[in-house]
Amino acid sequence: HMPGWDEFYREFSERLARHGYTVICPDLYCRFGHGTPDDIAAKARSEGGVADDSVVADCAAALSWLREQPTSNGKVGIIGTCSGGRHALLTASLVTGFDAVADLWGGGVVMAKEDLSEARPVAPIDYTASLSAPLLGIFGNDDQHPSPEQVNQHEEELRRHGKVYEFYRYDGASHGFFYYHTPMYRPEAAMDGWAKVFSFFGHYLKGSA
Repeated sequence: HMPGWDEFYREFSERLARHGYTVICPDLYCRFGHGTPDDIAAKARSEGGVADDSVVADCAAALSWLREQPTSNGKVGIIGTCSGGRHALLTASLVTGFDAVADLWGGGVVMAKEDLSEARPVAPIDYTASLSAPLLGIFGNDDQHPSPEQVNQHEEELRRHGKVYEFYRYDGASHGFFYYHTPMYRPEAAMDGWAKVFSFFGHYLKGSA
């Protein structure tokens, strides 16, 4: 998510680690220079955002690193929120080797033609056929990026291609409802959403799935 590698994402990673996972949180915005996360995010936005091919390459490198760790059981998941959810889905659609992917309110999965760009030339929904891992989706019904209608479109495409997925939608929740440091935070929905994440990853990454 923007602003990228910030305190929330470091704590997000630590929470996953405390549940027994080996975690890497790649800094996808490192090529935009140094500074505070907000400064780097502003620079990234001014330059049209981080390019999809850069994101996929960095996440593929993270996948390889995780598999080489002595703590690895051979299974790897990928998770992200907001643009990070889009990045997770995109990577798992273009790179084989993931065993589970979690997209938390990833906007820009469904894109109008006029929203495509040199940095983002293809909408992730158009890669659905090549999605190589079970997908968890968590969304707020008051969100507009993605909107409930866009989530419906995505779900329809997943069904059409026979993909394994679980989608959960929360009434009264908007974009970023896990973000405890913002007015968007919805504690009950966030707690349930976290439970869904750990159940999903527990099944596909720790279990026999």
